[in-house]
Amino acid sequence: MSKRPGRTPMPVADPRERTKNFDQVALGYTEEMALTEASRCLNCKNPQCVTGCPVAVNIPAFISLLKEKKFREAIDKIKETNSLPAVCGRVCPQEHQCEEKCILGRRGEPVAIGRLERFLADWEAENGRSPTKKAPPKGKKVAIVGSGPAGLTCAADLAKLGYDVTIFESLHAPGGVLIYGIPEFRLPKAVVRREVEYVKELGVDIQTNVVVGRSITIDDLFERGFEAVFIGTGAGLPMFMHIPGENLNGVYSANEWLTRINLMKAYKFPEFDTPIKAGKRVAVVGAGNVAMDAVRCALRLGAEKAMILYRRGREEMPARAEEVENAEQEGVEFHFLTNPVRIIGDDKGWVKAVECIRMELGEPDKSGRRRPIPIKGSEFTIDVDTVIMALGTTPNPILSRITPGLKAHDWGGLITDETTGRTTRRAVWAGGDAVTGSATVILAMGAGRTAAQDIHRYLESGSKDW
Repeated sequence: MSKRPGRTPMPVADPRERTKNFDQVALGYTEEMALTEASRCLNCKNPQCVTGCPVAVNIPAFISLLKEKKFREAIDKIKETNSLPAVCGRVCPQEHQCEEKCILGRRGEPVAIGRLERFLADWEAENGRSPTKKAPPKGKKVAIVGSGPAGLTCAADLAKLGYDVTIFESLHAPGGVLIYGIPEFRLPKAVVRREVEYVKELGVDIQTNVVVGRSITIDDLFERGFEAVFIGTGAGLPMFMHIPGENLNGVYSANEWLTRINLMKAYKFPEFDTPIKAGKRVAVVGAGNVAMDAVRCALRLGAEKAMILYRRGREEMPARAEEVENAEQEGVEFHFLTNPVRIIGDDKGWVKAVECIRMELGEPDKSGRRRPIPIKGSEFTIDVDTVIMALGTTPNPILSRITPGLKAHDWGGLITDETTGRTTRRAVWAGGDAVTGSATVILAMGAGRTAAQDIHRYLESGSKDW
């Protein structure tokens, strides 16, 4: 039996050149590459890949259409359940979702489903979208709080069903974490704007600079005639270590660092108004995708040495393998089993070093990863002038604090029914990072889709049961 061909490699920009700019690193498949990769699909009778997709894309169907060069039909098939394919094709961790379920992966490499999705989304961008299809208007209004992946997905799905949908976004540009959190070199903002425009074409009204919980309340929305509310406000409250020196100049949360760079275009200062002070020796604490984004941005802002400080080992890193590989290619240093205990400042209040302690790994903790244990007497210092804390984020507590009947966990996540997205407040749903804490784009989209389906059932039934 002949061995099946491996995955078609993704073309990428030269590591020696790409750290000099914020241009896209993964360049995308050509048509020839996409057809070659699609030909690897077995068209299984019982496709498991679909079960791994949080938004239930009919993967075998779109790949079959792609094989036949029916690119428009293929992208339309994807968009039956996924309104953000150009985003998902770039940042979704397919290796832990659909591709993990691919039969080919049992004895070799799975089909590069995400790369094929991106190819089709980019083809659509060049060749135009099919006319949008919507159900007749239902005459019922739904409010969406937040325009990140959960909010956009919920809004798009409800608009397709005929609902009058309005998104309220606190920032001046829609997109949520897609616009402020993920760098241009991974997810170009033109791509996000294009996806947002598609949602608008479905009839969704997006109102920016509206902070629900401050400018307007959930109760106000109901008084304005909205019959259902979905909360997709994300998790924008950064976590810190609470060690000495965290208040020194030169210490950032990854949230602020990336928001300044991505949303406010600090890397183009003074063309844009927001500056950022990026040092020459930058340490990023953490090892998730956000940490990789932060440290790779530091290189592009001129850092001579950019490093990751992580208290566990390589095997425990939560970041995608692809992002770790990209960071290594670009010259990022990785300091494993290293945990900061103090940030040291100079006499002017600026960071000059970070004191760390060596760690060793013990038994697995509740996360399933081996617990890091400090090694007494192993302290050492690293000279740095910038420290970025990429330790995760939690939901902003404003809404749960001021909205009667809306309950949250002690750590901030809204309490919901996992199968429907229903919160403890009647006619209010929630999903994405506002419920789970910082997670992935595709899981947020899946939550938005789940909530949209239940909102539809609720409003169609006319029932007031909750």
